[in-house]
Order: sequence, then structure tokens, then C-alpha cells
Amino acid sequence: MDVLLVDGYNIIGAWTELRSLKEKDFSKARELLIEKMAEYQAYTGYQVIVVFDAHLSHGIEKRHSQYRVEVIYTRENETADERIEKMARELKGIRTQIHVATSDYTEQWAIFGQGALRKSARELYNEMQRIEKGIEKRVDTENRKNRSSGLYLSEEVSEIFEKWRRGGK
Repeated sequence: MDVLLVDGYNIIGAWTELRSLKEKDFSKARELLIEKMAEYQAYTGYQVIVVFDAHLSHGIEKRHSQYRVEVIYTRENETADERIEKMARELKGIRTQIHVATSDYTEQWAIFGQGALRKSARELYNEMQRIEKGIEKRVDTENRKNRSSGLYLSEEVSEIFEKWRRGGK
């Protein structure tokens, strides 16, 4: 099993689209990252966990699942880096390969020393670009197949099916 641990705010700060969205609406930038990671998970089969620092919140760690992606907000006084390092140790196993997406150089070396593989924000972005093109190609192929079989789905219905595929409602 492959697990991808994502340093949420690090990736948001590194990807141009997310960084500019963050300036306007911080929560929408988080939401878009989670949606993209849901696509990543659906396409690759990796388990994806996105970790955010407990930004402006106090108290205990908060977890929830969104589009089948596990989202964690760290507890007060715990950084995303610390939580990711802890999870990399906990999840490491014979049949589990841990990947960590961050451009934090210190974090990369810390997790690399634990046997996890690193993905820089740029590598993850490039991989996401390839995945999105692959998804578009699959959708186009299916649409052409459906049109030739006499079954045509409107764009609205196709979008609903796509949300269902990602685990959303």
C-alpha cells in the first residue's frame, strides 16, 4: 500500500493557483487542494492524508474525511511537520510505502531518514497535471463511446457522476 502525506499549507504556498486563491479565500484554497488530492487518490490508488497546521484554532486535533481523503488539523502547538513525521513512523511497514509531499527541505531530510520517499511541491504539481490530463482523456473517450452507443449524458449529469465517483454527494 502507498500512502501520501501532504503538508497542506506548504503545498498551497508553493502552487501558484492555490497561492493566489489563498489571498482571496483561504478556505477555498484548502478545499481545492483537497479536491485535487481526491483526484490523485482516485487515479493512483494511494491513500492520501492532508495535514494542516491548526491555523487560528486552539485545542485538540481535528480529523475528518472529505472526498475519501483524510484531512487532519493538528492540535494546538503541534506543527504539520511534527505530525507528518509522527505519522510516517506510525504508518511505516513492510507492505506500506510512505510518500511525503512538501518543499520544506528540513522536513524532507527528516522523513527521508525514516524511510519515507519525498515529493517536492513541484513534483506533486507536475504529477497532478499529468493525472488531470489522463482523467480528461478518459472522460473524452467515455463520452465518445457513450455518444456512439446512443447514450448521451449532459455535462451536468456527467459532473454529478464525477462527484459521486470521488465520494462526494
